[in-house]
Amino acid sequence: MEERDHVRVNREGWDRIAEEYQQTHERQIAGQARTGDIAWGLWAIPESALGVLGEVDGKDVLEMGCGGGQWSMALARRGARTIGLDLSGRQLDHARRLMDEMGMGFPLVQASAEQVPFADSSFDVVFADHGAFSFADPHRTVPEAARVLRPGGLLAFSHVSPIYSIATPMDADHATDRLVHDYFGLRQMDEPDGIINFNLPYGEWLRLFRSSGLLVEDLIEPRPEADAQSTYRDDDDVAWSRRWPSECIWRARKG
Repeated sequence: MEERDHVRVNREGWDRIAEEYQQTHERQIAGQARTGDIAWGLWAIPESALGVLGEVDGKDVLEMGCGGGQWSMALARRGARTIGLDLSGRQLDHARRLMDEMGMGFPLVQASAEQVPFADSSFDVVFADHGAFSFADPHRTVPEAARVLRPGGLLAFSHVSPIYSIATPMDADHATDRLVHDYFGLRQMDEPDGIINFNLPYGEWLRLFRSSGLLVEDLIEPRPEADAQSTYRDDDDVAWSRRWPSECIWRARKG
């Protein structure tokens, strides 16, 4: 099958920025690999407060878009049998080095989340925190996630809110208090750093889950505290995200 252009662009883009990304966000994401205290999204809201994944001990878990593997390592500390998948070889290099530092070991696979190299019904949980569901075509990633889930398995992932997407001008650092892009037709967006992002209107997300055999259990729109700190966002973003959702977390169950 011919590789889609966005797959090549994002592989090259993430290979290019992997080092800077890991250095910039180490303070926010590295700790969970060491402690298992996982936290979601731009504002690092604890799993203990959100209850997205629940108990993972003894479960087969696939992280689609694992980056440096910090989340997968955290879940491994919680007893999960984890596999990390990422498009970027440079990101996986960081994951291998971090696993060596931690004395941990589990499979890391370089592949596109649009063509997952696993058999049907292989996992109890498929998840990502701003991972492959943000940087690959959801019309391919969601069916692939559903395919490799076992009956009753959980799909959970975070991504930028559609509201944030349509309120952020191209080449801008911040969302505005006005809608600047069309909502209908929302799908592929080219970012200033050369990475291609994806998003969908809420109704299209819901139809995609349903057509993939998934039942939506929850849509969480995390709201940061007024004094929230993030390596991804600044104080202006905190103020914006206190008024409107900057990200979403979906929970869906395979029938």
